Amino acid sequence: MAKKGKIDMGDPGYETEDWEAYHWCINNGVYIAPFAQSSIKWYVDITNNGKTHRDPEVYGKTDIWIKIFEYCKYYYNKRNDDKEKI
Repeated sequence: MAKKGKIDMGDPGYETEDWEAYHWCINNGVYIAPFAQSSIKWYVDITNNGKTHRDPEVYGKTDIWIKIFEYCKYYYNKRNDDKEKI
């Protein structure tokens, strides 16, 4: 059986505010994750309140991380009116 090749999703980045929003989402039941269309293209799946929705756009490496963090910040800011927006 042949080995599958390593998939390169690019660099997720290391911005503190991105990861703060990402961790907030996980801790509050909002799961935002890549879903592979192929080894070089991904969709973004968002599971919130038990329902999963897929962004119809297809993203390449590195762009997938930008979009994931964009969605994380959206949910973080939407549900945290009392906190500073990021």
